[in-house]
Amino acid sequence: MIQNLASVVIGYLSGSVPYGLLLARAAGLGDVRKIGSGNIGATNVLRTGNKTVAGLTLLADVLKGYLPVLVAAWAFGSAAALAAGLAALAGHIFPVWLGFKGGKGVATTLGVLFGWSWPVALIAAATWVAMFAARRISSLSALTAAVVAIPVSWFLARDEFLAIALVAVVIFITHRANIGRLMRGEESRSSFSKKS
Repeated sequence: MIQNLASVVIGYLSGSVPYGLLLARAAGLGDVRKIGSGNIGATNVLRTGNKTVAGLTLLADVLKGYLPVLVAAWAFGSAAALAAGLAALAGHIFPVWLGFKGGKGVATTLGVLFGWSWPVALIAAATWVAMFAARRISSLSALTAAVVAIPVSWFLARDEFLAIALVAVVIFITHRANIGRLMRGEESRSSFSKKS
């Protein structure tokens, strides 16, 4: 119990660091919550036009999901690793430092998946890339990757299946506004141009 609690705390604190906001400010790009979608993730940071900062944000958001899982698995075992991953995702979506208003969790989810099962993570990432290349819609890419991860995890990561299915549901919940726009044909394609 104490080990799982420690993993949750570590995971949440790691996930709650708003790297997109911090890196954009450090680079003199202002508050990314005031441009584009208002999100603190890499896709919205890219809308500033600074690909380097966006890339660093993506890497940081992946690592803040991956590292807590890795540490918890090494220190406490697989159950703690699952707890750490879920907590990291919760920290990204509900960061205490930003009034519990964070990102949608896609990059952090990828990091968590790499910690739980790298084959599932690779397939999910490849799905995202393929869908984005075809449609240029970030939200649709994330939702498709989340759907694909569920059956893939059943075959490749049975022990993590329920946790991965839960994470996929979370991705759908955080993208509920995007789903509405997709259904209405109003979701914009990613141009990555700076918006006021």
